[in-house]
Formats: sequence, structure tokens, C-alpha cells
Amino acid sequence: MKNLLKIVFIVVIIVSTVSCKDDLKPNYQYMPNMYESVAYETYVESDAFNSPTGLKGKSGQLPPDGTIKRGFEPYEYPNTTAGYELAKANLKSPLDSTQVDMKKAQELYDIYCAICHGTSGNGKGKLVTNEKFLGVPSYADRPITEGSIFHVITYGLNSMGSHANQLSKEERWQVAAYVQKLKSEL
Repeated sequence: MKNLLKIVFIVVIIVSTVSCKDDLKPNYQYMPNMYESVAYETYVESDAFNSPTGLKGKSGQLPPDGTIKRGFEPYEYPNTTAGYELAKANLKSPLDSTQVDMKKAQELYDIYCAICHGTSGNGKGKLVTNEKFLGVPSYADRPITEGSIFHVITYGLNSMGSHANQLSKEERWQVAAYVQKLKSEL
């Protein structure tokens, strides 16, 4: 009798375990999109971000009006010749001489500037000597101030592009101080 009860008990457990599995009708899933996500083909058009404004998929990626990104500090001088002249005349570094790390400034200059302007600021960098860019001025030939240097690093000038995405505001001021040091040595 005991053996019969054991056998019945084991059969009931096996039947109940097997009866819960049905591939045609899966059980309830807590978050089904996590298990069976919608497949999207790479590089095809999608209406995921389309809006009635006609921005073609960009409306969900644009920030709301009037917002600025965290840590952003606005730069009040416009990207014009007048803005350059104003920055040249009025803009002063917020860093004092103890806050400028010349070793770090030299490293940043060597990475971003020396390829065109040369390591001594003479306008004879690697790209100039290989004739990839011509007309890069020497710092000795230009009446520059730390404000004009910062402005040019921020916006770019002529064939020089902006370095505002690569260098933070403090790093741009440090590079400006280093360029002033190079100008004094030429």
C-alpha cells in the first residue's frame, strides 16, 4: 500500500509538471517585450520618432525649448568679427596664475594645436611642413590676447575649426595661457 501511494504521488507530480508546459499557449510573461522584442532592421526608416511637425524622426531627439544641458555655461560673445574684436578687447581669463597648470596646458596644446601651429607657435607644424595646410600664422606675427585666443579656440577662425567639443572651458583658458607664453618666447 505504501508503495502504491508513493507511485501515485510521483505520477501526480510528473503529470502536473508536464501539463503546465504548452508551447502553443505560453504562460503569462511579466514583461513580454523584454523576452520577445520587436525586431528592427538596421539602417531602415522608422516612424518611431515621427511627429506632426514634419521633422522626419527627429522630434523625439530634440530637447525641449528653453532648456540647456547640465553643466553648460553660455558664452556671451557671438561668432562674428565684431564678437572676435570684443573678446580680444574685453575678455579676461577667470584663472589666476596659480590655477594654470602649464604642464597640462602644454599637453593639450601638443595634442590639439601643435600639428598646425608648431610646438613653438611659429606656424610650422607637421601639417604645414607637409603642405596639407598653408597660411598658418606665427603667434609672433599676430596681435593676440588671451580673450582672442579663447574666442578662436571656442569658435574657430578661417580654416581652423572649433575645439569647444574637445576642450572644456577651463582647458581652453589653459591653452590660451600657454599660447601667450609661447608668444612671449618668440
